[in-house]
Amino acid sequence: MNGLADALLARLAHEPGVLVRVTATEGSVPRESGTWMAVWADGLTGTIGGGQLEYQATQLARDWLLGGAAVDGVRRCPLGPSLGQCCGGVVYLRYERIGAADIPALRRTLTETLRPAALFGGGHVGAALARLLATLPYAVRWIDSRDEVFPAQLPVQVETEYSDPVHEAVAQLPAGTSVVIMSFSHAEDFDIVAACLKRQRERADLPYVGLIGSKTKWATFRHRLEARGFSAQEIAHVTCPIGVPGITGKEPEVIAVAVAAQLLMHAEAVAAASVRLSQAA
Repeated sequence: MNGLADALLARLAHEPGVLVRVTATEGSVPRESGTWMAVWADGLTGTIGGGQLEYQATQLARDWLLGGAAVDGVRRCPLGPSLGQCCGGVVYLRYERIGAADIPALRRTLTETLRPAALFGGGHVGAALARLLATLPYAVRWIDSRDEVFPAQLPVQVETEYSDPVHEAVAQLPAGTSVVIMSFSHAEDFDIVAACLKRQRERADLPYVGLIGSKTKWATFRHRLEARGFSAQEIAHVTCPIGVPGITGKEPEVIAVAVAAQLLMHAEAVAAASVRLSQAA
């Protein structure tokens, strides 16, 4: 499974299009800032929320693409009765003609608004999770101490990194990274967890640290972490076992779905808490 960015870049290599991006929003809207769609002569890649907003934006972009009036720049779109949508908010859309020459720049810019995630482990479950996260709003840093485990072709949202010892990669992760640990070795897993907790103690900038494993594995890890001097509060920052409760399948793809769902739920909870804090300030 590849992400939308891969589909856009692949098609852009053969035909021009118009990129329509949500640059800002006010009030209740169907999609958040950073959302985009590519309009082609006979199709779309991505969505800015559907309905009349997307229909009219598509018509404007396609008319421009086929020789009509230019609509480049940002346009304000109130979502009221005049548009036939009752959301009540406002969406600001930027229109941009794109072609094959824009592929390198787009490869960078389309991932700028994605949530950073670090995935330690290139095994079957790691590969399934990397493929799935590439279809979601995540930029994935996929890390292993075995360089040969990574596939040759990867989605644009996934970057691989060889690190030996593997836990040293933790210090270089971008702030705000969600970390998922599922290496081939319990010893590596422990070192990565310890490195994450050390960084969390120093910077408090890893919102989610998840470890694959059983309750028995986690009990062993917890005792060893206590022996390393980590407090109960610090250790509680680690989620183990990982994945939303109630999904019991052991297939790599099933585990990947459960973990991805937990990452999304955690990100939403963190965002909601941030909004509450800003409103109370």
